[in-house]
Amino acid sequence: MSVETQEPKPPRRRLLLLLPLAIFLVLAGIFLTQLLSGRDVSAIPSALIGHTAPETKLPPLEGISLPGIDSANFAGKVTLVNVFASWCAPCREEHPVFMALSQDKRFDIVGLNYKDKPENARRFLGDLGNPYHAVGVDENGRAAIDWGVYGVPETFVIGRDGKIAYKHVGPLSPESARSVLLPEVEKALAAPTS
Repeated sequence: MSVETQEPKPPRRRLLLLLPLAIFLVLAGIFLTQLLSGRDVSAIPSALIGHTAPETKLPPLEGISLPGIDSANFAGKVTLVNVFASWCAPCREEHPVFMALSQDKRFDIVGLNYKDKPENARRFLGDLGNPYHAVGVDENGRAAIDWGVYGVPETFVIGRDGKIAYKHVGPLSPESARSVLLPEVEKALAAPTS
């Protein structure tokens, strides 16, 4: 009867076997640190905050008798730029918030209509109301890329100096409009003009 002895694995091979476990533990530690940090992990920073809004010239949405978007028109006033689409369910949810915001005449609201069919966008605004002073059609999504849009809906606050003061990712609820967006609008309105 022969006893087979198993050769011990070289130390390098053992280390390679432990590598996936080590990577998992490092990633788990990073995620746990982020989770316990108390920061709002849903907040997505924008590299454009504090920078001049991207130069944007978009054609108007035909059939609604409003101009398209021209970023040169942002100068001298506070403007909200809302990226929306008729096919976007959260855009429908937040639309009543913009209808309410449109009653405040201290700032303009412009709509950047993202990858939408004109007839659907017209129907969307016809059914739900039109809070916008201008609606620009971004048929291929190039302008949204320039703005750093992650997805629809997104809303930007542009100060009188033409710089992006704030970016909100996702749909606005009445509560988030009141507690987050409007304070940013007030800051932009109170900022000195240069």
